[in-house]
Amino acid sequence: MDSSIISEESDHHSHQHTHDEEGSKMFGFIVFLLSETFIFLGFFTAYIVYKTANPNWLPAGVSGLEVRDPAINTVILVSSSFVIYLAERALARHDLLKFRQFLMLSIAMGSYFLVGQAIEWSHLSFGFTTGVFGGMFYLLTGFHGLHVLTGILLQILVFGRSFIPGNYDTGHFGVNATSIFWHFVDVIWIVLFVLIYIWQ
Repeated sequence: MDSSIISEESDHHSHQHTHDEEGSKMFGFIVFLLSETFIFLGFFTAYIVYKTANPNWLPAGVSGLEVRDPAINTVILVSSSFVIYLAERALARHDLLKFRQFLMLSIAMGSYFLVGQAIEWSHLSFGFTTGVFGGMFYLLTGFHGLHVLTGILLQILVFGRSFIPGNYDTGHFGVNATSIFWHFVDVIWIVLFVLIYIWQ
């Protein structure tokens, strides 16, 4: 048999194996995200039930939450979903320079959000133990903030791996999974922002 035919068959089987392996990984990742979704849904349901049952549940001396700065943070975080999408598209075109630039911008936007949240926490007049509202507020925003931090670390990881020669030649599972996770984090925050800051 011609050696070129053998080589082509070998490449085909190798590509098929890589494709199947990435498919299995992505399935497991989606299952993980579904489990995270159910956790957040549980928190959302608890928040709605407690708020509905206690119309005046804000801590004493607190008339409501400041919305302007959290709204700015929200716009920046949600916009980063578009930026990481551009990073994905750049990688698909094998444009590592653009990939790194967009990824760095996404990391910076996520970090800005976390810093903004930390500043907000430092100026609040209530704490985690200040009634049900205080506990729910810090639990929801803190748990989400942990996911934002995780997303940033994942982006730093795939950014660093882009400097390994040929690392993304055979597949982009890590980048795709990181991007999906980041979109998930953004969607969850939109729901949180509406529940906590808009529905006061």
